Amino acid sequence: MQEYRRHPLPKERFPRAISIIFLLATLTASASGRDYAEPETVSRQYSELQKRLAAGWNTWDVHSVASHVLLPTGLAVRISIDRKTTLNGDAVLTDPLIGRWAQDAEQVLPGPHAWDGSYTDLRILWRGLDVRIQSAHEGADLVLLVTPLNRQKPTAFPPIMIMSVAYLWNKPGTVATLDNHVTARGPSGAVDIFCTAPAAPLSSTPAVGPYLAAELTAPVGISTGKQRSIADIQRAIEEQEQAYRKSLGTAHAGTVDAIETTLGWDTIYDPEHDRVISPVSRLWSVNWGGYVLFDWDTFFAATLAGIGNRDLAYANAIEVLREETALGFVPNFARSGGWKSSDRSEPPVGAISVLGLYERFHDRWFLEETFTPLLSWNRWWNGNRRVDSYLVFGSDPGNAPENLDDDSRGKRQGAIYESGLDNSPMYDEGEFDEKTHRLLIADVGLMSLYVADCEALAKIAALLENADAEKELRDRAAFYRASLATLWDEKSGMFLNKDLHTGRLNSRISPTNFYVLLARAPSPQQADRMIREHLMNPNEFWGDYAIPSTPRNDPAFVDQNYWRGRIWGPMNYLVYLGLRNYDQPLARAELARKSMVLFENEWKSNHHVHENYNAVTGSGDDVTSSDRFYHWGALLALIHYTEDNDKSAAGEQGK
Repeated sequence: MQEYRRHPLPKERFPRAISIIFLLATLTASASGRDYAEPETVSRQYSELQKRLAAGWNTWDVHSVASHVLLPTGLAVRISIDRKTTLNGDAVLTDPLIGRWAQDAEQVLPGPHAWDGSYTDLRILWRGLDVRIQSAHEGADLVLLVTPLNRQKPTAFPPIMIMSVAYLWNKPGTVATLDNHVTARGPSGAVDIFCTAPAAPLSSTPAVGPYLAAELTAPVGISTGKQRSIADIQRAIEEQEQAYRKSLGTAHAGTVDAIETTLGWDTIYDPEHDRVISPVSRLWSVNWGGYVLFDWDTFFAATLAGIGNRDLAYANAIEVLREETALGFVPNFARSGGWKSSDRSEPPVGAISVLGLYERFHDRWFLEETFTPLLSWNRWWNGNRRVDSYLVFGSDPGNAPENLDDDSRGKRQGAIYESGLDNSPMYDEGEFDEKTHRLLIADVGLMSLYVADCEALAKIAALLENADAEKELRDRAAFYRASLATLWDEKSGMFLNKDLHTGRLNSRISPTNFYVLLARAPSPQQADRMIREHLMNPNEFWGDYAIPSTPRNDPAFVDQNYWRGRIWGPMNYLVYLGLRNYDQPLARAELARKSMVLFENEWKSNHHVHENYNAVTGSGDDVTSSDRFYHWGALLALIHYTEDNDKSAAGEQGK
């Protein structure tokens, strides 16, 4: 992640309208050198997959978690709340979202969300109200139940629920209010929407289309297709809730629920490219114009979805690869309007993510779909970020016209953004070459992930019977593994970054130094020293909450500011994957346990899934620079899920 997009200010400070939208079409053409997706490059299997995903009622609209949309028609039923609380003005909550920080903002407590939207549940706390909104499918129909949970004092002006109906994204159709219901007519036919409560007097509302309004003094039901009673709607919701609970299984029900719910609320429909994707959070996407796909974040989303939704997992991996630039690299970010970070990439975790999904689902077409862009990206690192026998980070300013509000391009900070560790103290020092736009630090984490990428991609090449590519990749893995060997420091018992300007090793470390375990670069003896003397050392990376992004004895640890001391799900996850390559059962088990404890602290109390966590208190809510529903926080739960499954499998084999 980079400070450019992981701003330390409250999210409300982000611009909701970007002044350079008029440049986006130009940037698309020049930065990518091609249209978003050439039809001939999209396989039939993938086209059908996206059609399966983009179907039925679900919370597809990025702007509101209380909006349910029917795809592919785009018909939306949106719930808003009118609260008459002051003499001189009313307040209407039109677009509730999870995780807003403003003092008077709504607080959304997200409950279960089935992959397909067949059951959802959330609570909204706002201006003294506590409202629960549940949804369910009944056949092809949608039912909603809006329930006030707190008793309101009798008043002449009770809160009002507003149900507005519209076709989103310029989809064809008309909507009209007829008697006691709303009728929507589109190319697929007519849909009637009913409300169980009598119409409430409402003289003014920000709803821009036909709507029904009801006083929110008792449960209010909404249904499509036909008029249903409250009892009918409650029954349908109870049936779908039971089906959802049953689908979770028994062994890991809590973890599966957490991951499914996280991805459920963070998955949206992108009308710009007619696709289903899982951006990091709705707040990030709204603030970036509709959607934003970050490189390694989206691969991690694919991995998370792999525990229960193959189609969504594949879609996220493929869609971020389809954002690849004409120069052959997956950009740091791709956002609405076609704007991409044409100067920089982000850590290469694509091949290990794709291979992991293949080993779970065994679809050869998925490898065929992803291999070419993965290989192009792998070659790009070697051809564009190599200095001597090492890989470094960089930022190339000449790849596209200047973005008016991105002053990091071609500069030191742009190169650090490519690391994903925006303000890590590891990069406080080290030469930046103003001519080549390279940060002259041989980076252990980057080269380790690259070696793992080469090895995973070589396995994919072998599966696709591409012997030439397999040899190329294995040779490259061997080359950089040998380069890593030169970074071992016997005195400290650690692989260290190297300043390529001075030739000195840098004693400042982070969890990325343990990524060498993922590359299988250390000997068993070296791995044991690293784990005993550093990872499990409470003065450095261990403790009640682990693994901090900066060791506890580093002066920057006390900052607890982003990558200066806080704990991040992806770091824990990548270190855990590395531990699996070595005989370190205690370290694996303890990291899994500590990760789950950290995750459950916030999940059990308010269902927050944080971007990062305080390494001293375990809180994610202590700073505004930690998004409250950022999907990669669920990697902490995935670690425990994976470790527990491994133990179960080992137990079965031992019987």
